[in-house]
Amino acid sequence: MRKPVRKVVFPVAGLGTRFLPATKAIPKEMLPLVDRPLLQHAVEEARAAGIEDFVFVTGRSKRAIEDHFDADTELNRTLEERGKLDALEEVRHSEIAPGRCFYTRQQVPLGLGHAVWCARALIGNDPFAIVLPDDYVQGKTPCLKQMVEAYEEVGGNIVAVVDVPRERTSSYGILDVEKDDGRLATVRGLVEKPKPEEAPSTLSIIGRYILQPEIFDHLEKQQRGTGNEIQLTDAMAKLIGNQPFHGLRFEGTRYDCGDKVGFIEATLAHALNRPDMADKVREMLRKYC
Repeated sequence: MRKPVRKVVFPVAGLGTRFLPATKAIPKEMLPLVDRPLLQHAVEEARAAGIEDFVFVTGRSKRAIEDHFDADTELNRTLEERGKLDALEEVRHSEIAPGRCFYTRQQVPLGLGHAVWCARALIGNDPFAIVLPDDYVQGKTPCLKQMVEAYEEVGGNIVAVVDVPRERTSSYGILDVEKDDGRLATVRGLVEKPKPEEAPSTLSIIGRYILQPEIFDHLEKQQRGTGNEIQLTDAMAKLIGNQPFHGLRFEGTRYDCGDKVGFIEATLAHALNRPDMADKVREMLRKYC
């Protein structure tokens, strides 16, 4: 029987240089969309997909991540005593149960593939998901849940994909597609950041993956790729032909929160999707548009 996906890796060791000086003391992943950090949105998406174990690959100055998902008994008690039960519920929702939250360090910034490799002992021999919090996806069904449902159909490895303008292929991992039914694309190759004229398609991988543990056999070799980094895309390419590999066109909208304008757009999209504030935000926007 196909093993279920119950573990997720969050590679959150980056320095967040595009958001300095805000990220000088605050991890980029803790920047909020309204009132919840980017990383909490990612955790909630994983929960909705049936994930049980949460692995965070961190770096220096990331202690705020551990504190956020921990239980703050003093804060909880104070909120309860003051009758702020709605706030208490929100705070408790941010907590991850004991024994389900794990942290490991990426001591040297050698790329996404290296960050994932740092989680190998915690993943073991199980299939697992990877979620990059920079990519915020808004939709009726959480993106990772859609991917898990697709995994239950076809197994193997699955990446979430979107079509990008050809001139931007040099910023993404791009699929070489064997066949495509409009939802699932069968992958015959992957290319990391190809020049537009050399890109085999415009289907770009975003920050959502379901991978088999054999990926670690290839990451273990520590081979450098584009940018002299250990690229996850290069290791994934070596799984093709030995295991099923698909790209999923998910239903929803992806926002690039690693970009300042993308972060602002994601904040507005999230606010406009909330019944408790959508009308007030629309009224506010009329002053500027």
